Amino acid sequence: MRFVVILTVLLAGISPIHAAIPIVAAENFYGGVAGQIGGDQVSITSILTNPDQDPHLFTVNTDTARAVSGAAIVIESGIDYDPWMEQLDSAHPNPDRVSITVASLVGAKEGDNPHIWYRPDTMPALAHKLADVLSKRDPAHAAYFQSRLTAFLATLQPVNARIATVKARFGGTDVLATEPVFGYMAGALGFKMHDMGFQNHVMNNVEPTARETEEFESLLRGHKVKVLFYNGQASDPVASRMQDIAKAAGVPVVGVTETEPAGTTYASWMLSQLDEVEKALAP
Repeated sequence: MRFVVILTVLLAGISPIHAAIPIVAAENFYGGVAGQIGGDQVSITSILTNPDQDPHLFTVNTDTARAVSGAAIVIESGIDYDPWMEQLDSAHPNPDRVSITVASLVGAKEGDNPHIWYRPDTMPALAHKLADVLSKRDPAHAAYFQSRLTAFLATLQPVNARIATVKARFGGTDVLATEPVFGYMAGALGFKMHDMGFQNHVMNNVEPTARETEEFESLLRGHKVKVLFYNGQASDPVASRMQDIAKAAGVPVVGVTETEPAGTTYASWMLSQLDEVEKALAP
């Protein structure tokens, strides 16, 4: 009897184990930010993680559906970039789940360039939203989430500083891209992007018009642009031919990706690509 009493007292003093909040992000750069805000109080599942995979060819499977059905928070980019995520969310309803559409946080709408993670204001907006959602779900760790928010925002300061440096040095530079992946960042850098019609057609798997193709080639062969950006994750014959033309004409080619490379953070990923841009444009 004495043993039972002692055991009961001991068990009464044991705090219940705190379960990590499950978060599912459609893309790994959003999942990475969620991990930086949530720390050890969250568990992260990112769906698109392979920087060598074409995101446009992704198809869902049972593992993806299972992850979404068990999530407390889901994050999607929106504006038709990852419509499969919204479909999975709707197919597995949960009144307690919080669904975050990142596009809505920055006022992006249907028809806009969907690669919104290259906008400098996107990740701060998502980070603030996550800190708020997590604090409401787990008030006991609200201060923890807020401190991690502050730390995350600090990691973006070098990115913003580099953007300012490149813009001051190369703002107004004429550039081209096979797809509008880097479009928002190019705008933040003050570049003049040409031939958007060609880019949008390639992005949507539509053959560019003869006039668009001719203009694109002319800009490269005539050295009227200083750099060509291309999507390193998507293989398109027309885009590949433009890369060949650019290299033959001596126009620097910079590859960008739609998925965050393994072993990086959002900030280090952006800084790496800005390094490549600066090297391509440097005398």
